Amino acid sequence: MATSTTIEFRGLTKSFGSVHAVSDLSFTVEPGQVTGFLGPNGAGKTTTLRMLLGLVRPTSGTATFGGVAYRDLASPFETVGTALEASSFHPGRSARGHLAVYAAAAGIRKSRIDEALRLVGLETFADRRVGGYSLGMRQRLGLAFALLGDPRVLVLDEPVNGLDPEGIRWIRTFMREMASQGRTVLVSSHLLSEVQQSVDRLVIISRGRLMYEGTLAGLDTGSRVVVDAPDRDALEAALVQAGADVHVAGGALTVAGLSSAEVGAIAHRADVPLSQLAAENNRLEAAFLEIVGDTGLGGEAERA
Repeated sequence: MATSTTIEFRGLTKSFGSVHAVSDLSFTVEPGQVTGFLGPNGAGKTTTLRMLLGLVRPTSGTATFGGVAYRDLASPFETVGTALEASSFHPGRSARGHLAVYAAAAGIRKSRIDEALRLVGLETFADRRVGGYSLGMRQRLGLAFALLGDPRVLVLDEPVNGLDPEGIRWIRTFMREMASQGRTVLVSSHLLSEVQQSVDRLVIISRGRLMYEGTLAGLDTGSRVVVDAPDRDALEAALVQAGADVHVAGGALTVAGLSSAEVGAIAHRADVPLSQLAAENNRLEAAFLEIVGDTGLGGEAERA
């Protein structure tokens, strides 16, 4: 495998008539890492990836591999491998036969077919018809296709969608292994919980706009406590007086930077009986949902 390549998005914009699917999107995906590309369904992820791969023409801006647009790559298969659709296989063709078609078209040596199948654990199923494959096996075949050219970059669109826990664990391990080899790995998802155990960095978009770029640690804004009382105003006043960072959310109060015991002690000193007191679980997912907000589909011009 040749030297890894950085993916660069600069001012990328795509409008379909009056609908802005992607708006002035700029971020970088570095080699040797797994970067999660996240956003709710309809956020603009698939449109962004399609522009990166030359399938959709941007209204403005650029998406490049080491500064080169996909259409201008001298050896596309050796630069980028893509897995965008797990079911686009001829059901009557074997896995080996499917890969052989693309290998011949791209001038890739035949021995690489078996190497790619081995890398994704399909070597013993290489001659079985794809129509009999499970969803997980089709996902693996899609990854074998992505690996045919031994590419420096992998772009994976919702690779764990619909998989069972075993399949999800396998793909997480696969992505980590690819990044450890120095490849650039970009994986999209609409759920942080599906990728948080395998990504090094996150790029979060909503309504086609960049909302966050950074590490998982940077996304976690710290512990929070959910607390409530019959006299919520008195409780809030006591917490604010004690210097707590208090917000009203979901029919209760959230307090940042204090433990449940500290919040309870403040309420006790203020003689305010509590009806609820609990540390907030799954803080990362909560932070992700706060960033993307209540977007729904918002008239976006794409499925995901």
